[in-house]
Amino acid sequence: MIGNTRMILPSPAKLNLFLYINAKRADGYHELQTLFQFLDFGDEIEFELTNTGEIELLNQIDGVPTEQNLIYKAAKLLQNHTAYHSSFGAKIKLTKRLPMGGGVGGGSSNAATVLVGLNHLWKMGLSLSELAQLGLTLGADVPIFVQGRSAFAEGVGEKLTFCEPKEKWYLVLKPEVHISTAVVFNDPNLPRNTPKLSLDQLLSRKWGNDCEKVVKDHYSEVEDLIQWLVQYAPARLTGTGACVFAEFDNKEEAQNVFSLKPSGVSGFVAQGCNISSLHQTLHLFS
Repeated sequence: MIGNTRMILPSPAKLNLFLYINAKRADGYHELQTLFQFLDFGDEIEFELTNTGEIELLNQIDGVPTEQNLIYKAAKLLQNHTAYHSSFGAKIKLTKRLPMGGGVGGGSSNAATVLVGLNHLWKMGLSLSELAQLGLTLGADVPIFVQGRSAFAEGVGEKLTFCEPKEKWYLVLKPEVHISTAVVFNDPNLPRNTPKLSLDQLLSRKWGNDCEKVVKDHYSEVEDLIQWLVQYAPARLTGTGACVFAEFDNKEEAQNVFSLKPSGVSGFVAQGCNISSLHQTLHLFS
């Protein structure tokens, strides 16, 4: 739903279909190669235009102060980008469906939906490239959500080559564990020298995730879940976890396995999308 002063936009999940760590840089960041694809499942964000100049979050995320909330930070970042628009404000409401700390991009996706949505609502006229550059200051994954197209990412994740992997069906499951990204990337056993390959070379190979072994070493719940899931289909970790996923050729197969999931495990079934639902929705009303 989109109007002149009110709009509701999706904030979709993503998967890292593969993730390879190529090097550790002097600044502490890691060089990587990964393939992002969106899912037709995610959070939802409602916006209401105001003229107060205030950013008001109508609901909060437990344990996350407003000033650290990526939704709030993205709105303030855009608001402060030009003084001309400083009188605009917004009331923002989040409907949360994606698991926090799951590696499916919830926070980054939320930030991107806010940048794209408020740019439209406030009629700022910034290009996607400009919004992506702003978003990069909030997190390495924000630009891919702003651009809204499946992509091969290199560098620290900022160098994007758009592509169109097969839009398969996925079962995404999350064990009851919260994974620290810092723990994963600081682990001395994390592979950091996977050779860089071209996209064509990578697409023709069996896919994997260099973070998976380290995550399984630290979190037995992840290892157990992957071992269970791989009985039914190829399965692996997304990002640094905690979510694991398996791919299927159709929705019915994915739902059948979902119905068998172990107790204490949450999840969902969704289809891969090479154009994000955020941009599909916004395009209908532009």
